Amino acid sequence: MQQVPVSLWTLVAGIVVTAISIWIGQNHTLMPVQASLQAPLVDGFFNVMFTIAIALFLVVEGTILIFLVKFRRRRGDDTDGLPIEGNVPLEIFWTAIPTVIVLGLGIYSVDVFNQMGGFEPAGHPHSAAHVAHMPGSAIAATLSDTEATTAPTIGIGASPQTLNKPADLVVDVKGIQYAWLFNYPDSGITSGELHIPVGADVQLNLSAQDVIHSFWVPNFRLKQDALPGIPTELRFVATKPGTYPVVCAELCGGYHGSMRTQVIVHTPEEYDNWRTENQIAQQQNLNQVVAVNPADLSTSEFLAPHTHDMGISAATLESMVIGQERHD
Repeated sequence: MQQVPVSLWTLVAGIVVTAISIWIGQNHTLMPVQASLQAPLVDGFFNVMFTIAIALFLVVEGTILIFLVKFRRRRGDDTDGLPIEGNVPLEIFWTAIPTVIVLGLGIYSVDVFNQMGGFEPAGHPHSAAHVAHMPGSAIAATLSDTEATTAPTIGIGASPQTLNKPADLVVDVKGIQYAWLFNYPDSGITSGELHIPVGADVQLNLSAQDVIHSFWVPNFRLKQDALPGIPTELRFVATKPGTYPVVCAELCGGYHGSMRTQVIVHTPEEYDNWRTENQIAQQQNLNQVVAVNPADLSTSEFLAPHTHDMGISAATLESMVIGQERHD
């Protein structure tokens, strides 16, 4: 019976290993639900790494098992093994393959980082240097240097598609032991949860009051450190309404494990309602918020909000009330 060539066995094994690795790498359930525009980029990179890892695992462990059976010591065989000193082509082969894999993953990761906005976290972090070299722009250079010291230059900023475009929503995020505080500069709202509209380009300006914290939203595949005295930025677009956990991923003290909150992604209508309700609830003039006792209102004041439903004007209502009072 003719023996099957080793090269054919190697080809068949390579096809089987490749098919299994690709299937597992693309059909695993290790990652949480994607909820941001950046998540597919990270997942694509993770799937490639996981596929390669599965293939290497199958090759290495499969070879060990084959050798364990084929080259096992037979009963009664007390002879020494063959004196193999080395194989230069084989050593070059198994050194070259990991080198190519590492270089490929490195280039891929840089591309993903760039698409997510990691190269330009503040839009143009070098703008101050450009202005400073323009003739007759000493004042502009001073202003730009001032902006450069306050603008975030670390983190995930605008993607190449949104570069030089302002974010739809800016939120200042402060990490303290052991909570996250969210401040909305455009509305004056302060919250212990992050509320954002789906589809909006959101920019988080991160800072820390005491120690290093790390703002991590697993469903967004985004994580950025909040550093004391050094502003950082995280810019993203949420793609799926829902409630997702926010975790501090940096050991920040004894109660680090309880430093959790959530990001709530609303539809645009729900976000507008939440924004309006919280603006009213948190406005400084509380006299406009406190409920008014109807007994303290005059007849015209009590009926004023209903003039539209009654189909009359405020002036007509006032004259009717005055006439009624005279009649009484």
